[in-house]
Amino acid sequence: MRTSLIALAAAATLATGIAQAEPANYAIDPTHTFVTFEISHFGASVNRGRFDKKEGSVQLDKAAKAGKVEISFDTTSVNSGTPAFDKHLQSADLFDSAKHPTMKFVADKFVFNGDKVASVEGQLTLLGKTGPLTLKANQFNCYDSPMLKREVCGGDFEATIDRTQWGMNYGVEWGFPKNVRLIAQIEAVKQ
Repeated sequence: MRTSLIALAAAATLATGIAQAEPANYAIDPTHTFVTFEISHFGASVNRGRFDKKEGSVQLDKAAKAGKVEISFDTTSVNSGTPAFDKHLQSADLFDSAKHPTMKFVADKFVFNGDKVASVEGQLTLLGKTGPLTLKANQFNCYDSPMLKREVCGGDFEATIDRTQWGMNYGVEWGFPKNVRLIAQIEAVKQ
């Protein structure tokens, strides 16, 4: 009887160890990760831009439905497709890239809907100020990359922020909107 109790205890310990999977670490794939922004231009059109230089990491524990993310963007790499506009975006009027060359998103709360990430809640640091930001997932998936021979997880996320919360007030008095739509396309490769 004692032997069967020990065997049962060992089996339970082994099963518990299997159920408690370790979080997996992922590195942001810069060729499949972009953050773009959109802001109305006097209601006539929409100005858009993105950041070409970015880096970061994700930690994901699918079993525990938890994760962490840290992504930084080089504000000197802002790209609207128009060099003169890029220069203005980098100026002290907007991103103030000389003083604040990095924008960063750090999160430690992943909200799941079933097995899929539904949102990521964290903090955005912009212009030296940090405030809350929740990125809602429009889609999320993990797949085995046939080219990389590793798991890749990612999705399309979005949020609308009030840019004045971070001190970006340029043009508000002329009627430029405070609200900016952020769209984050993120893919990360398991390490």
